[in-house]
Amino acid sequence: MTYGSADITFHYPPELFNLLVDVVPLLNRSKPDVLVFFRGAGVPENVTSDIATRLKATPKDVNKYEIVRTVLERLNAKGEFALRERREVLRRVVEFASFDSCWPSDQLKAKGLVASIREVVNQKDAFTRINNAREEERQARLAETQRIAAEKRRRDSRIETAKQGFYALFGASTTAQERGKMLETALNNLFQAYGVLIHKAFHLVGNAGEGIVEQIDGVIELGGALYFVEMKWYRNPVGKPEISEHLVRLMSRAEVRGIFISASDYTEPAIHTVREFLQHKVLVLSTLQEIVRLLEKQDDLAEFFTKKVQAAQIHKNPYFSSYDGQGQSVT
Repeated sequence: MTYGSADITFHYPPELFNLLVDVVPLLNRSKPDVLVFFRGAGVPENVTSDIATRLKATPKDVNKYEIVRTVLERLNAKGEFALRERREVLRRVVEFASFDSCWPSDQLKAKGLVASIREVVNQKDAFTRINNAREEERQARLAETQRIAAEKRRRDSRIETAKQGFYALFGASTTAQERGKMLETALNNLFQAYGVLIHKAFHLVGNAGEGIVEQIDGVIELGGALYFVEMKWYRNPVGKPEISEHLVRLMSRAEVRGIFISASDYTEPAIHTVREFLQHKVLVLSTLQEIVRLLEKQDDLAEFFTKKVQAAQIHKNPYFSSYDGQGQSVT
């Protein structure tokens, strides 16, 4: 049984107050016993001293019910300062078990009143628990909302930083090779900001001392599948030879799929080669212009590529674009 600061011991409501006034006199045979009951509950002597004086002077002028009502009214009037005493009075009544100390004629009535008080307290405790549970649930929802909002702000900040790095590519005065490396870094940062990057650019070295034998621009995960990402900054449209290099890389891995991102467009032979390759492996094509449109529209990068993958799988369209005027819709 709980007795929190928001429970009924904070201030006895009328129903409970009247039940206590009726039962405490029955639980104590004499008037002095009533005072002993309250003092045992921690009620200060200054609350009962005048009553004790009257009992000594004119005991017949004071009855047990008057004593209980007066003491409880005074405890109620003290508000929070008498919270501990009110809790203890209620606890002693609710936990009262030995009714043999009552007058025989009062025992049944006392048991009934104590049972009624227990019911009131249990109902209030249940109500309090429900309210507490609701408040805890509300606080949990609020905390989760705040956590999600904070994570969104952090994610938006990461995306904005990556976006600025990506936009800086188009104003850089660099060689094609330098732009290619900058493109890898900018797109990897962008993938990482959207939470889909698994591994940034890396290379594989041959076992026979032949040096670097393969360069991987990045690895991402979409829908539980791994994708090798190839990023190229060519002046002219990407042709079949450049695409074929990536196809060979994919064929040497059993479960890996591919994404090709180019600063330029793709030739018809390159697109046709990829479309035919779809019967073996998933490979989708994208351009930097599409990425720019995505960032301008504040769309999701993972969803953008997921739509491309679905178009490739369902319609054999490796160069699908949901943005008008960007890329091609090859059927």
